[in-house]
Amino acid sequence: MSYHLYVRPLPPFPDSPADTGEQTFNWVLLDASGEAQARGVGETRQAIEQTLAQNALDSVRLTGLIPGDEALFCWADIPARQERHIRQALPYAVEEQLAQDVDSMHLALGQREAPGFRVAAIDHQRMATWSALFSDWHQVRLEAILPDAALLPVVDEDWSICMDGDTALLASKRGEWLRMHIDNLVIFADTLAMPMDDEVAAEVRVTLYGSQEDFDRQASLVSTLQGSDRLTVKLQALELVPLALLAHAGHHRLSHPINLCQGRYAVRSDDGSALGPWRPLIAVACLWFVLQVGVDIGLGVYRHQQASALEQQAMSIYHQAFPDNRSTRVDNVRRVLEGQLRVAGEQGSDAGFLYLMKATGQQYAALSGNRSVEFNAINYSQARGELVVDLKADNFSKLNALRTGLTRDGLKAEIGSVVNEANGARGRLTISGG
Repeated sequence: MSYHLYVRPLPPFPDSPADTGEQTFNWVLLDASGEAQARGVGETRQAIEQTLAQNALDSVRLTGLIPGDEALFCWADIPARQERHIRQALPYAVEEQLAQDVDSMHLALGQREAPGFRVAAIDHQRMATWSALFSDWHQVRLEAILPDAALLPVVDEDWSICMDGDTALLASKRGEWLRMHIDNLVIFADTLAMPMDDEVAAEVRVTLYGSQEDFDRQASLVSTLQGSDRLTVKLQALELVPLALLAHAGHHRLSHPINLCQGRYAVRSDDGSALGPWRPLIAVACLWFVLQVGVDIGLGVYRHQQASALEQQAMSIYHQAFPDNRSTRVDNVRRVLEGQLRVAGEQGSDAGFLYLMKATGQQYAALSGNRSVEFNAINYSQARGELVVDLKADNFSKLNALRTGLTRDGLKAEIGSVVNEANGARGRLTISGG
């Protein structure tokens, strides 16, 4: 299930990115239907993250709310339609509405209305601090940073006002927002009640949100607002902190705030890319490929070492049989042996070692199930004219069959030192001329 976390920092606010560690927040967690599943008041980031971890919640979307007076609302009348051209013209369209150098301001673009584009302007230094405050939370993905007052719901009224302790949040149906000290609310209400020069006097519908405690404490202010001839004020009591109202309005699209996470402060996310859903599978495939290449390289090195050992063993046996032949190498030993065996075959039984080796090899090749027969050692005595082969097979009958075949060829073959084992039999086969 998808969850949306709204967090609102409490005063005192950080002055720089380095001061964000001890910041406290009010927060509320909404599920996909907009129902509050958890909330907290005056908690640190670590406490909020711990609550999410205890409930095994990850990939939670985060919306950070900053004081509404940190970001200035203004209009930008830009006739261009392409976003690239609009952003190029944006600083020139709003610079006269700003009290400081436009180059020191971060400008966030909102939707187009009849007067032009809605724009939020905030000092770069302050935006960097807020961005640092809401970034890199554990198992939480930052989605938006919004001025808190811009989230006030404005549906059927002209203005919404929310009393929040000593401050008041205000938002109009045109998308403007304000945050002011509550003592200045009467003066602002008088401004709302005063029609413009080109405007016919008409009532201004206002919804005033606040807790019952706020209404009782500010009874004089409420009475003054309700007593205005041009203002129609409807009271809406809140049972919880204002953040619950703001989160509800944000989830149900009852307001149209401007997301400050644009430009250099844009949220970096790959979720919208075509490869996004496949990234876990691609990562597993890449890991498998790397492991497979590593295994193949390891097997290649092992087999190369085994081949080198066998080559050395073969040359050692060859040099034992032919100590005077130093010209034979690993790459031509097979060809040399084949030639010597061919010559031995032509010379008959007087050829000694080579003839006996050839006869033994022929009988081994003709033996049924010869893969279970192993040659452990081969020795030749030139003085006695005997070839002695240490053999191992899965049963004695194969050793005997090898001996019988050699005897049929007119050679003398005997088996001695037979040892029966659990997995076969070992013996010494002595072969000599008949």
